[in-house]
Amino acid sequence: MQTGPLKKKTILVAEDYADIRMMMKIMLEVHGYDVLEAADGYEAVEIARQHHPDLILLDLAMPILDGLEAASSMRQFETLSETPIIAVTAYGDFYRDKALEAGCDDVVMKPLDFESIKPLVERYLGSGHTEPV
Repeated sequence: MQTGPLKKKTILVAEDYADIRMMMKIMLEVHGYDVLEAADGYEAVEIARQHHPDLILLDLAMPILDGLEAASSMRQFETLSETPIIAVTAYGDFYRDKALEAGCDDVVMKPLDFESIKPLVERYLGSGHTEPV
């Protein structure tokens, strides 16, 4: 039986559209996750490198570095080599193979709602939202 404090699992949401990013953040926080935000691919790589999130939701169409370049860059860091990355796209299956080749673990289609993304989040993080400190 766990008796010590618990740390919420952290998800990095990398999305260039502020309204979509905010919706995703609220949706995940309501379900018990801590959320980090990035507005472009470069920022996503830097935040992931500094904060080591438990999971990354990565939009593929972003400025500065697109999601494919960001995922590939993240995989170069030993601390991020095993971090699950879920690519998020509005382009259907067009980028699925490219996303997987770039280092993403899975691909989910926009528009997102928690019911569609919940099984993926739970697959990579487990059904609990916390872990022992």
